[in-house]
Amino acid sequence: MPRWHAALPGWAGALLAVMLALAGCGRSSPEQQLRDQFAALQQAVEQRRPADAMDGVADDFSGPGGMDRAALHNLLRAQLLARDSVGVTTGPLEVSLQGETATIRFDALLTGSGRGRWLPDSAQSYHVTTGWRREGGDWRIHYAEWRAGP
Repeated sequence: MPRWHAALPGWAGALLAVMLALAGCGRSSPEQQLRDQFAALQQAVEQRRPADAMDGVADDFSGPGGMDRAALHNLLRAQLLARDSVGVTTGPLEVSLQGETATIRFDALLTGSGRGRWLPDSAQSYHVTTGWRREGGDWRIHYAEWRAGP
């Protein structure tokens, strides 16, 4: 931060910092916005905030076996209630942009401690493919599939 920043009153310095941060956000690429949305969703799951995680899911979401958005939300809540802790570790994200849609492929290691349902008490790896699209300037997941890894 430039030296002249220290001479500004506290509120003016804070306002300037916010404006600079917002200006930086406006210039992020679609891929970076997508990666940021993915990270926010991952963080919401790890922090046991299923409603916040679902903010990134489209109303017409479809998943394995005909799973819709409500079923995904119920699955997420059930898993979080069944566990004392949940961890999500992903490998590198393979991001493919196609205009206003995108695909992210990755491997994930899900860990949890609790009463062993969807996630084992130790860990399980998955190969995951997610489909995303822009809705009102934000990226939302509209499709996902996953299969257990080796």
